[in-house]
Amino acid sequence: MEQQVILLVEDNPDDEALTLRALRKNNIRNEIVVARDGVEALDYLFGTGAHAGRDTAQQPQVVLLDLKLPKLDGLEVLKRMRADRRTALQPVAVLTTSNEERDIISSYQLGVNSYIRKPVDFNQFSETVRQLGLYWLVINVPPPSHG
Repeated sequence: MEQQVILLVEDNPDDEALTLRALRKNNIRNEIVVARDGVEALDYLFGTGAHAGRDTAQQPQVVLLDLKLPKLDGLEVLKRMRADRRTALQPVAVLTTSNEERDIISSYQLGVNSYIRKPVDFNQFSETVRQLGLYWLVINVPPPSHG
């Protein structure tokens, strides 16, 4: 069985480094593809732009999606993912600092699978990432590929 990819959509270099460090610390060895804005995330998922020619039948095990992104925000990324049959069932976990109720409601209305606030403390963040990895990479049964 080929190793599953995690798509991390994160524009903040500190949060990206923290997430990658937390994944490594928790022995999550999956390949991590990082997209630093919403357009890059969609290019990866749909095999366009810089990712033209990528085999889109191979989709990430889970997308960890920040909401506050340049070019295209996380809610718009989620909306476009849910509107396309190739990514309509793709597991997506919002991983954000936003405490705004409207962001939470909008995320769920657009079909997010999970909404997680990033803890400020690294040890708490690391534990959150460990549980996230355990759930999405081991416990959860993803939808069958239908690329």
